Amino acid sequence: MRTPDYLKEGDRIAIVATARKVTKQEMQPCIYILESWGLEVVLATNLYDTKDQFAGTDQGRSADLQAMLDDKQIKAILFARGGYGTVRIVDLLDFKGFCEHPKWLIGYSDITVLHSHVNKHCKVETVHGVMAINFVKDNHGVAGLKQTLFGEPLGFELQVNKLNRAGQSQGRVVGGNLSLLYSLKGSISDAETAGKILFIEDLDEYLYHIDRMMTNLKRSGMLANLKGLIVGGMTDMNDNEIPFGKSAEEIIMDVLGAFDYPVCFGFPAGHVKRNMPLILGREVQLNVTSSGTSINYH
Repeated sequence: MRTPDYLKEGDRIAIVATARKVTKQEMQPCIYILESWGLEVVLATNLYDTKDQFAGTDQGRSADLQAMLDDKQIKAILFARGGYGTVRIVDLLDFKGFCEHPKWLIGYSDITVLHSHVNKHCKVETVHGVMAINFVKDNHGVAGLKQTLFGEPLGFELQVNKLNRAGQSQGRVVGGNLSLLYSLKGSISDAETAGKILFIEDLDEYLYHIDRMMTNLKRSGMLANLKGLIVGGMTDMNDNEIPFGKSAEEIIMDVLGAFDYPVCFGFPAGHVKRNMPLILGREVQLNVTSSGTSINYH
């Protein structure tokens, strides 16, 4: 895996919207903060376009991202927000220039599409972290993102979780939003997980659907040869009138019953108040014990 150049003052960072539409008011706090880091902010041409729920047409959104992928003066691309829409444009993109001259791609949720595609086809590290729309409400995640982009990768010490499975392993981290990983199955952007540490998180899903998705990942072999599993936020889950009977975390652990690799819950990433950055594609040391969990970049 290749690591894009870390940022320094004076570098250019682009803001691109590949999914749901955004407004100038929503982007302004992020622009101020990035400029306070000494970065030059470049806004995509069609950033504030609208087409139904999307930030403009598929053609406009893909043209924006393509331009920033190809511009060698742009050192990082921060995605404006998630929602839905990135999967509609991924096949319109040419990643050849990006693969030859990689730069940081930063986002989560719907941006899982790009994390998975780039990890598989370009072998380039990316950052699962806060997006532009989140800057106004996540001081910890933003501070962690700055450290990561400027070359100070974070280590994590997590509290004990009763569902954790103890163990020690080392491997490259892949993954992102569970619903997106599920939706990519069978496509050219499908995540490669064998020998990797898988990270998952999700938001606003029915509990039976968590079971459906995890069972699909198990049946497709995606969970069989992992080095470990890191579970982030399973936030605002829903249930039916007849309760499923387990929490999202319990469902996950139940599906993993046939495997023996370490599992940790409660990693501070995803749709949570403190969405800390995780470098996807980077090798980490995962150590889950009865007294807590440590995750450190190797």
